This record gives sequence, C-alpha cells and structure tokens, in this order.
Amino acid sequence: MSERKTWQEIEVGVELPAATSLGYKTGGWRVLRPIWNASECIHCMICVGYCPDMAIPVTKSEEGVAGKGGRVFKGVVRLETNLDYCKGCGICAHECPSKCLSMIREEEAEQASCKL
Repeated sequence: MSERKTWQEIEVGVELPAATSLGYKTGGWRVLRPIWNASECIHCMICVGYCPDMAIPVTKSEEGVAGKGGRVFKGVVRLETNLDYCKGCGICAHECPSKCLSMIREEEAEQASCKL
C-alpha cells in the first residue's frame, strides 16, 4: 500500500478507495439520533438505500422477524441503526413509508437511557 497523501497533495478529481469510511467511526458528533420502532417496520429497505453512511445493517432471516401489524418478515431484514456510523441526517426517517423511524435530539436519547 502506498503512503497516504495529505489533503494538499490529493489531485482534484482523484478517486479514493471504496469502504474507507468503515475505519472511521463518525457518529460521535451527531445532533439527532434515529429511533427505530421495529414493531411498525415493513422491512422495505428504503431506509437502507437512502442512508448515505451505510449505518443501517441488514441480515438474512429464515425464521423471520416481527414487524408492522404483527406480520413476520422473512428474507432480508434491517437491524438496529449502527450509531457508530450514523451522522443523524434524518434521510432514513424522511423516506420511511411506514414512519417507523423518527429523529430525536441526542441529549433526549442520553437522558432517556439514564432513566432506564
């Protein structure tokens, strides 16, 4: 692997290697946090497609997971948002057709977790 270049040395228009963001946890400066209500989710994967940070992991489930209306969803299903990478942009919540995602201020989430 070659030496890393500083930002001043990078040429305009240069492509950087893919998947480099996985080495940098960037969720620490988030102002808003997504709250996922799994019981209202229809596992349509729209949030996954729109997430600019790939912060919504998915898995294949043969046994299925419960979702909206008590329906069991099998196949590819979403998991809890990975807050290590989520920047809190809210695109997932805006695009969600079942409105199972909402955004709350990070301070509210921290206060709620302290009360548990």
